[in-house]
Amino acid sequence: MLVTMTTLLNGCNRNTNLITVRLNEVVHSIFYAPQYVAMEKGFFRDEGLDIELTTGWGADKSMTALISNNADIAFMGPEASIYVKNEGKEDFVINFAQLTQRAGNFLIGRTQEDFDWDTIKGKTIIGGRPGGMPQMVLEYILKINNIDPHADVEILTNIDYTATAGSFIGGTGDYTAEFEPSASKIENEGKGYVVTSLGIESGLVPYTAYMAERSYMKANPDVIQKFTNAIYRGQLWVEEHTPEEIAKVIKPQFKDTDMDLLVQIIDRYKRQDTWRKDPYFEKAGMDLLQNILDTAGELDARVKYDEIVTTEFAEEAIKNIE
Repeated sequence: MLVTMTTLLNGCNRNTNLITVRLNEVVHSIFYAPQYVAMEKGFFRDEGLDIELTTGWGADKSMTALISNNADIAFMGPEASIYVKNEGKEDFVINFAQLTQRAGNFLIGRTQEDFDWDTIKGKTIIGGRPGGMPQMVLEYILKINNIDPHADVEILTNIDYTATAGSFIGGTGDYTAEFEPSASKIENEGKGYVVTSLGIESGLVPYTAYMAERSYMKANPDVIQKFTNAIYRGQLWVEEHTPEEIAKVIKPQFKDTDMDLLVQIIDRYKRQDTWRKDPYFEKAGMDLLQNILDTAGELDARVKYDEIVTTEFAEEAIKNIE
């Protein structure tokens, strides 16, 4: 009895002594499946963390939440950390774990075709917000395929992110760059077809990463380590399981999404190697990211990799879990 009671009390202590971590994600998307696996499978709680999740609905809003102390950790494109560093903020932001390694959007055409980039010349594309990562990746891909995004094609950048799919279905543009679930929904309705993956076309880009202010990381290295451990377990679980199994686990995060559609989206992301298999943020990824920003004219100055990226927590997580 004494052993049983002690075990129960210890379990209670673990539950009541969880450390709350305020996590702000840039958007709530199936694109970030390993994070939701870590939440739903209890990997964060196993590390003693209670995740208080909020959604910024934009990198600018997520970064504002982070630097105004309304979030402890933010999850967004690491280009935001470059901007903050270049602005001269003393308590700048450091990336400590990478989740996705490809862009998550797709180019949708009106017909099923053997796509070639030369065929896009003279056409109209529904793009993204000027200066936003989706738009910059699109422009980068066009340029490496010898297409001038400002002369050879017309890119519409004045359509709200939430309205691009509807505009395309309504007849606007010859192509549209869409994230999931819009890409699969357009295909399923027979209103368009995925002609190429912008994630594959652009290469291995650190599209989203976890970051925190330097002061928070210095004061809470144990929290950052535990958080990274949980994310790594989520990445491993996604790598080792089928789209059907992943969809079943993260379904509570996407109650309004049909299960078949959820599986379809996860399968598409999994087949194109969207998610890193560990949280290590490589220098090559940062170099490519800065090339994309530079090509888009959005980079004031290059930032040194080791100034805004640390790999110590990823390395420790990999060592501990393996």
